[in-house]
Amino acid sequence: MFTRRGFINGAIGAGAAAALTDVPFAAAQTGRSQIERNKAVIRRFKDAQGSKDEDAVMREIAPNIKRVRVGMENLNVNARDQGFPSAGPGLRNAFPDRNDMIEAMVAEGDMVAMKYRSRGTHAGNFNGMPPTGKKYDIQNFALFRLADGKITEAWFMTDEAGLLLALVAKLPARKDGQLVPPPITGAGEDPDVVIKRLEAGPLATVEDRNRLLVARSKGSAHLPKEAYADDFRQLRNGFAHLRAFGVKNGNATQTLDAAVSERRDRIETLIAEGDKVVMRFRVVAVHTKPLYGLPATGKRIEVAEIGMFRIADGKLKEAWYYGDELGLLLQLGIVNAVVG
Repeated sequence: MFTRRGFINGAIGAGAAAALTDVPFAAAQTGRSQIERNKAVIRRFKDAQGSKDEDAVMREIAPNIKRVRVGMENLNVNARDQGFPSAGPGLRNAFPDRNDMIEAMVAEGDMVAMKYRSRGTHAGNFNGMPPTGKKYDIQNFALFRLADGKITEAWFMTDEAGLLLALVAKLPARKDGQLVPPPITGAGEDPDVVIKRLEAGPLATVEDRNRLLVARSKGSAHLPKEAYADDFRQLRNGFAHLRAFGVKNGNATQTLDAAVSERRDRIETLIAEGDKVVMRFRVVAVHTKPLYGLPATGKRIEVAEIGMFRIADGKLKEAWYYGDELGLLLQLGIVNAVVG
């Protein structure tokens, strides 16, 4: 649920969380049955949330879960120690009819990635935002690590910017009058280093080759046109709300890529299953030119983004991106210009 904290995976190597640097990526020599069992545990985890059996199920399958990031990370950080009313367990005081629906799962080794949507109604105070009665429908993503059928670590990201837009709400004012952006951490690993390691093999399985293809999409040598299927589709932009803001205001060409310099994203996680790959990475750059009509700030950005890919016959068929959009807006100091 939204209030559960998650983990920083670090499954790629040196730039990641120390607890998870024991594997070069999510791959592990685990059989298909174990992967399906892990998926079943995660489905049970999600199904139990908000139910009368939640506490008992969590004691059974996640008794010592390590929580490092919550879905509403930016909203929670900005509300901390401000005296706002509690949103309740699982945010149920604020969103009593909240309903989560799993859309996709990708698993490999001891890891499971889950894409899901949340719908509900803002019926109670949420981090200082009085109830509006408005409904929301927002995207979420989670990464889990399991051991012996139990969830040991979890990382969540929620479309916080989408929630603010749905509620037509601004971030409540803090006592100090400031907004708290996500920190610059330097986490993750340079894509070229990851690519070199993956190229060293083995590349015996479809998953091995697909993982390498996706990693190359972040390398200094851009993927050639031949790496994409003729009918390739990008299903979602990573910063979709910001892009919609630019389109609405006639500045569609001032994209994130066009507005930044020194961009060098860093890979944190790669999970491959069959024709699907999930990549968690950090967008790292400096804001040096107008961004969808908003003037350059000169500020450095570093925010999490997820990419989900489908690969057919060795070519990228579909790509879906989902970034920490509110985190980006906070780092640039332009939150209320976009969502307010």
